[in-house]
Amino acid sequence: MPIDKFNTLTSSAVPMPIENVDTDQIIPARFLKAIERKGFGDNLFRDWRYDSHNEPIQDFILNNPLYRGSILVAGENFGSGSSREHAAWAIYDYGFRVVVSSFFADIFKNNALNNGLLPVQVSAEFLNKIFKIIDANPNAEFKVDLISQELTIIETGETTNFDINTYKKECLLKGYDDIDYLLSLKEKIEAFEK
Repeated sequence: MPIDKFNTLTSSAVPMPIENVDTDQIIPARFLKAIERKGFGDNLFRDWRYDSHNEPIQDFILNNPLYRGSILVAGENFGSGSSREHAAWAIYDYGFRVVVSSFFADIFKNNALNNGLLPVQVSAEFLNKIFKIIDANPNAEFKVDLISQELTIIETGETTNFDINTYKKECLLKGYDDIDYLLSLKEKIEAFEK
């Protein structure tokens, strides 16, 4: 499944101020049988979204029609637990392109970057500002600019910078996974071999 190029995203956001969300909560283990990166969005946060009769749990944020967008705003320590890459697949397949948190588990962060999902780590203070803005206005928009590595709250104009590995940044900008990146160097590799 190809990765979309990422440059700039302006979108509203879905707030999920829950701390210590682990990968089993993001995509429960019973849904890990597939090996392709498609269809996982249907089971994103499955046990929080649906009851035992497969009925939507009304008070879970993804079931609330007030909140839409390509940005998931999460509490601290997002993506802890097992190293399952499927967690990033599920978030991406659901339609999110950015996850904002004040801290990400390292393995989740790398899995996200490898699969076209941008993890934006901000300070706890800036994260709280985002949650307050969304609480006051569910349609509030945010701009994520990968080139300048900035996240902006459009309503207030407040901006913060975020860090990203230079190689992963280049891959996201070009829509490359690791194999695509190597293939992009084919001519240079062949020239070096000669």
